[in-house]
Amino acid sequence: MRKHLIKDVVQNSIADQLEIKNGDYLLSIDGKEIKDIFDYHLLSESENLTLEIEASDGEIWEIDIEKDEDQDLGLIFDNELLDEYKSCTNKCIFCFIDQMPPGMRETLYFKDDDSRLSFIQGNYVTLTNMTDDDVDRIIRYNLSPINISVHTMDKELRCKMLNNRFAGDKLEYIKKLNDNNITMNAQIVLCKGYNDKEKLDETLEKMMPYVPNLKSCSVVPAGLTKFREGLAELEPFTKEEAKEVIAQVDKWQKVFKEKIGINYVYAADEFYMMSDTPIPEEDYYDGYPQIENGVGMTRSYLNEFYDYLDSYEGDDRVRTVSVVTGELFYNCSLEMADAINKKYPNIDIKVYKIINDFFGHTITVTGLLVGKDIIDQLKGKDLGDELLLPANTLKWGEDIFLDDVSLDELKDVLQTTPVIVKSNGKDFIDKILGEENE
Repeated sequence: MRKHLIKDVVQNSIADQLEIKNGDYLLSIDGKEIKDIFDYHLLSESENLTLEIEASDGEIWEIDIEKDEDQDLGLIFDNELLDEYKSCTNKCIFCFIDQMPPGMRETLYFKDDDSRLSFIQGNYVTLTNMTDDDVDRIIRYNLSPINISVHTMDKELRCKMLNNRFAGDKLEYIKKLNDNNITMNAQIVLCKGYNDKEKLDETLEKMMPYVPNLKSCSVVPAGLTKFREGLAELEPFTKEEAKEVIAQVDKWQKVFKEKIGINYVYAADEFYMMSDTPIPEEDYYDGYPQIENGVGMTRSYLNEFYDYLDSYEGDDRVRTVSVVTGELFYNCSLEMADAINKKYPNIDIKVYKIINDFFGHTITVTGLLVGKDIIDQLKGKDLGDELLLPANTLKWGEDIFLDDVSLDELKDVLQTTPVIVKSNGKDFIDKILGEENE
């Protein structure tokens, strides 16, 4: 029988009152084995239940509990999934992890393709690493939404793009989920010469029968690093080709708008930026169903920025600050710096566009900047009072960049104070003004 390590308990919770401690193990609920977090939640909803706990000293307890149906037990586990993460067995032609340089942290090379993480964290899954039992569990527990990497509805082409002979047949899971009213979102990673142009038309047309349960679709460009030796030949979209993708998506938006009342399919922010096309207004995104996939994030950020800036009075404070940004978001950063300067004319805002030498110049997003590139390109420059760094350049919860350069190393070399900016417009303004530090 599996046992699940308890990392902590919520203060004043049922578990706390029962003196369950970190280091204890949960063995079962009502004598039933717990496969993963969804089993745990389902079994722990009962008003009357029996916990089997193995104490850290090896003693086994059976604890009878009476509680309200929606009352949480207060257990925090060492593994949030209560199971091993399912890894991906595909060799997708566009897989970013296959394009990583050698010698980085081991965790950066792990490919997850777990439908449970799709529900918990919003990850996208290809369906190829799922079984019939996995689909049945989604239906039984009503896990919605499930985010699916569709890429193409052409079965033969999908097998080729994912390098998996079962990839085409696994599309049948979309029909089964739809028949059982499971909400889904889709993404299409667009690869030039593979699933674009008429193949994109075909995919969007074949997705129509699954609307509205398949409630949105994003079209995003494949990220291509310089580490593609031995991989399929792929080329980035040119400026003109990016415009053509936007026009194709716009055409399909009209079709979906007439059919279901929303745009439904959305081009990623990158297509607008790489083609110098203005970012659409908020109503384009229909409430941002794909924002966790980065679609509409720029518009949401800019709107939030201007909404907050309108509430600031402005003054004559004197500061010099530097801002780090990737190539893609550079013009937006300049625009926001100029807007702040209109209210705070004595703040000198230096916006530095960092070129991604580490992954290659085709990688232009800020979130993939590394410490070495920032240091190399800013060394010797007058960075002013502080250097503002977007939070998404750092590993979550740590002061380390993707290349393992630490924030302290950057601080020592550049001789400035790094300040981390959260991914929202208000924090950008406050960090420029120095409000939080004051």
